Amino acid sequence: MSEYKTISAEEFADSELSNYTVIDLREPSDLLMGRVKGAINIPASQLAARLDSIPKDKPVVLFCRVGIFSEQAAAALVSLGYDAAHVKGGFNTFRDLIPLLYDDDDEDDEDEGEDVGDEIVTAEPVFLDLKGLKCPGPIVKVADFLRDKPIGTRVRVEATEDAFYSDIRVWCERTGNRLDALSADGGLILAEITRAQTKKQAAPQETQNGKTFVVFSGDLDKTIAAFIIANGAAAMGRRVTMFFTFWGLNILRRPEKVKTAKGFVEKMFAFMMPRGTKKLGLSRMNMGGAGAKMIRAVMKSKGISSLEELIDNAKAHGVRIVACQMSMDIMGISKEELIDGVELGGVSTFLGSCEESDTSLFI
Repeated sequence: MSEYKTISAEEFADSELSNYTVIDLREPSDLLMGRVKGAINIPASQLAARLDSIPKDKPVVLFCRVGIFSEQAAAALVSLGYDAAHVKGGFNTFRDLIPLLYDDDDEDDEDEGEDVGDEIVTAEPVFLDLKGLKCPGPIVKVADFLRDKPIGTRVRVEATEDAFYSDIRVWCERTGNRLDALSADGGLILAEITRAQTKKQAAPQETQNGKTFVVFSGDLDKTIAAFIIANGAAAMGRRVTMFFTFWGLNILRRPEKVKTAKGFVEKMFAFMMPRGTKKLGLSRMNMGGAGAKMIRAVMKSKGISSLEELIDNAKAHGVRIVACQMSMDIMGISKEELIDGVELGGVSTFLGSCEESDTSLFI
């Protein structure tokens, strides 16, 4: 039985793609990173159900994000009689080697309202040096800078975090700002962006594009992840609500002891639970608190914002932080014990936020 072939990113980029049936196995959300002209998008999860749409008259070349799903798919297609190959390393290895498409709906251009016709374009882009910043820092800084600038303001960004190459593409696509140039060379990522405004961008706050998080866990690593995502969503102009319940309430406790009237059980809860972010442990390899200290030390050495900085940044950018009143009553936590900027709410507050959101996460 014949075997599937493996081709390199360079071979794929140099090929005459019209001689092949090219299958893009990425999910639709990944197409924001760029599309290969002529490729058929069949998410890996749908491949088995859509085999009839893959012709056998030409060799098939498959790619995914990093080459794992495409290799599995190529092996499966060969077993079904296809001449199939996959691109080693996937989209991430060849995205700088071939021209990519970024506009998902060219036919909608006429409906987007004013775009560039009335721009007040600055002669030279403003330079933002974001080298050394870690996620979500670079995106937040770009969003903060452009938020109140006139349409047509241009910015040239230099960053060193690899994730910024993908993040800035998606951020521009989802906020309506224009990505004029993007390159990566020797670990330095360069991006040029023009502040733009279209009807597509103007809608997020008025439509159901909000993000709602239920923060149930009181683990340090999960809390860091929650606030990184929240800050990123706020930077994209989305309304963000974080609903803290049960063990997640410990994140919002003041680090200092606050005198309040408590019963015996409430006092026991207060004694056993961590008081504030500095006392949170890891969900894995906590090692009696040593693991949490090691994670914080690594974050500091790599220039990643601390959890406390992420929380302050989230509040400064309008992230709504809600403490579940019912959980507070059960665990004997009073309002006076919570940090500033927290509001109390119940199930209706949570459900109301969910109904205005397109994404709800349970962390």
